[in-house]
Amino acid sequence: MTHSPRITSDTTDGVTSITMDDGKVNVMSPAMLGDLHTAFRKAEADKETKVILLTSTAKVFSAGFDMGVFAAGADASLEMLVLGAELAERILKCSKPVVTACSGHAYPMGAFLMMCADVRLGADSDYRIGMNEVAIGLTLPAFAIEIARQRLTPAYFNRCLMTGEMLGPSEAALAGFIDKVVPADTLEAQARYTAHSLAQIDLKAHAGSKKKARDTAVKALRCAIESELTPDNLAASLGAA
Repeated sequence: MTHSPRITSDTTDGVTSITMDDGKVNVMSPAMLGDLHTAFRKAEADKETKVILLTSTAKVFSAGFDMGVFAAGADASLEMLVLGAELAERILKCSKPVVTACSGHAYPMGAFLMMCADVRLGADSDYRIGMNEVAIGLTLPAFAIEIARQRLTPAYFNRCLMTGEMLGPSEAALAGFIDKVVPADTLEAQARYTAHSLAQIDLKAHAGSKKKARDTAVKALRCAIESELTPDNLAASLGAA
């Protein structure tokens, strides 16, 4: 088991659980994103790990990017966006199955990570999932649009990106943010059951199939990162809001 001030990671029966808990609302600060990168990298390299389960102990799965970092200036913003985009890329093309369990609000970067996972469960409770950038005066970065494009249904892709509407769990499942809504008091058990079930599949076949199925999305995401997340291009792009 490993700990940081923001996450806990432990492996049991082939499932590595990465649990976010920064003591508040799990903002995706550079520190949190760095910890998640490290945990996923170790889990993917670990021969004992067959499945990765990303969860949160807080009532909020993630409040999204740290708005304080955006206020700190262009350099800090760029670092955080690159870390977030590359974490999403890491999960999208992870050679091992990735399961997420959402128990509370998932604002943009939290929602982006879920859209990159293989199986996403959400608790049946009163919270919202989505991408609210346009509602708060931000233009979505290109990497986020590519993540949403590969997972949301066409109608919800347009609706959510253009309006910033946040959805309750049931509608979030219809849109494609999550796969299944389960009773809140069973979320942890069902997430672990799902993860242990996935540990029984052929991991080599899983990795090969994922690579073929997501090749176009991964290339589009990488292109978005390289073309937009530079000092000059980022200022021009996000300044459109």
